[in-house]
Parts: sequence; structure tokens; C-alpha cells
Amino acid sequence: MTLEQAVNQVQRETGGKILSASTVRRGRNAFEHRIKVLTPSGHVRVVTVNTEAGKAPASSESTKNPAGDGEGNKEKH
Repeated sequence: MTLEQAVNQVQRETGGKILSASTVRRGRNAFEHRIKVLTPSGHVRVVTVNTEAGKAPASSESTKNPAGDGEGNKEKH
């Protein structure tokens, strides 16, 4: 599965806005795509998708999107 396919899959499944996407090495010959998405409910999720075709997202993390004056947990991209 390509990074573009993984992004499209995650966007369809979550209905959210993609914030970032990257491919990382997981072992000698294994790779996974990590896609950060802002869900319609205001949560930021990091969804991990195996690069092999037909695999479902392996895991996800969810954090509440900070509200207020814009201060808080900001990540650089």
C-alpha cells in the first residue's frame, strides 16, 4: 500500500482532515505509514497503517485537541 492510498483510506474511515503523513522503517524490510488526522470531534489521532496491501490500521493514538488561546502542546512539522 502506498502512502497516498493509506492517506485516502484513513480519511475515508475517520472523515477527518489529514494533518501529516510519513513512512517509517519498522525492522529490516518492514515499513509503516503514520498518518496524523484531525477528527470531526476535534481529536488528533495518529493512525499507523502497514505498507502491505489489505492490512487494516495496526494502531492509533488519540489526544484531545487543545482549545483556548493556542498555547499548549504544539508540534513542529
